[in-house]
Amino acid sequence: MPALQNLVLTDRAATPVNHTFTPDSLENNVGRVVESSGVKAGDSAFTVSSRKTANGNYRATLKLAIPKVEAGVVNGITVNQVTRTAIASVEFSFSKDSTLQERKDAVGMLQSSLDASKVLVNNAVINLEGVWG
Repeated sequence: MPALQNLVLTDRAATPVNHTFTPDSLENNVGRVVESSGVKAGDSAFTVSSRKTANGNYRATLKLAIPKVEAGVVNGITVNQVTRTAIASVEFSFSKDSTLQERKDAVGMLQSSLDASKVLVNNAVINLEGVWG
C-alpha cells in the first residue's frame, strides 16, 4: 500500500515544467495531493484511490483538477476567482484473476495513447476535434 507522498507531474509546455503536488488529505481511502497556487480555491489537485469491489474485483481511480484563477473586480474590490477548471479522470477496473503483466500492459497502453504523436487521441483531446471515419 503506497503512502501518501509528493507527486511530480510534467506538463507539455514548450519548455516542460515539473509540478510538485504535496500531500493534503486522506479520506475514505482517497489520497489527495495539491499544487498550491497561493489561493486555496486555486490549488490544483490530484486524487488517487484503489479499492476492492463487492464482487472481488479491483478499481483504481485517478483524477486531476486544474483550476484557472483570475483576478476580477467586484464592487470596486479585486478578488481572485476560479473561472474554469480542467479535469481529467482515469478509472482502471481489473478482474481479481488478472495477472500483474495484464495490469502493466493496460496501464502502459493507456499511457502510450496519451503521447502527442498519437493523432487520434491527441487531436480529439488536445485540439478538441471530433472523431470521424
